[in-house]
Amino acid sequence: MFTVTSVNVNGLRAATGKGFTAWLEDTSADVVCLQEVRAEPHQLTDAVREPEGWHTVYAPSVLKGRAGVAVYTRRKPLAHRIGFGSDEFDAAGRWIEVDLPGVTVASLYLPTGEAETPKQEEKHRFMAGLEEHLVGLRASAAEDGREVLVCGDWNIGHAEADIKNWKGNLKKSGFLPEERAWLTRLYGELGYHDVVRELHPGVAGPYSWWSMRGKAFDIDSGWRIDLQVATDGLAKTAVSAVTERAASYGERWSDHAPVTVTYDFTAK
Repeated sequence: MFTVTSVNVNGLRAATGKGFTAWLEDTSADVVCLQEVRAEPHQLTDAVREPEGWHTVYAPSVLKGRAGVAVYTRRKPLAHRIGFGSDEFDAAGRWIEVDLPGVTVASLYLPTGEAETPKQEEKHRFMAGLEEHLVGLRASAAEDGREVLVCGDWNIGHAEADIKNWKGNLKKSGFLPEERAWLTRLYGELGYHDVVRELHPGVAGPYSWWSMRGKAFDIDSGWRIDLQVATDGLAKTAVSAVTERAASYGERWSDHAPVTVTYDFTAK
């Protein structure tokens, strides 16, 4: 079995003090993809930067205290790459990919955006560049007999079932028609699969992000935006998908919950 977890930690230094370290010690995952690390590696304690039993790679943002992604693996990666060939975004701490036997795993932190502002235009530029890279990545992986898995905070709810209050978000970034259409194309003609949704069809959620404000967590008014998106050969081996929702608001160490998928996958 091959188990992968994706989680937006909402600041790794803060999460460490709230329970991330204990969670990492207990997880059985083979790979952990982190987003919104918001720290340079040298700012992390040794136990977090290079925890025992893990190999770690980081892509911090050139903007201090912003974004940042990382991948922790039990096996030493064969190679890793930061960014996807974009002059605008490669230093933004939003994409890192690692090669493991038979599979390339990426950690993605897609911009949040803000409808009808330059932030939304930036988000669409990022999406366009990412799409081009995903097409090429899938093609090159297929030539090598490899699969692709993109884990991360995609900041887009694809369907009404992915957002509790979808009616109130129809004109907001994260649920705009053009964003949702982009994911539809990704899951269709571009040959990728929304693994969690395919394992949980026809249900609301399972949500992975809840606002820290109000009672959103308590009433499970969330968004399913933390995704594992895979090429066909890997997606069809997925056997379970679990959102590791905290037992209570006070036990949360991030505003996101880890999303863990287990694949019955063996590298060729």
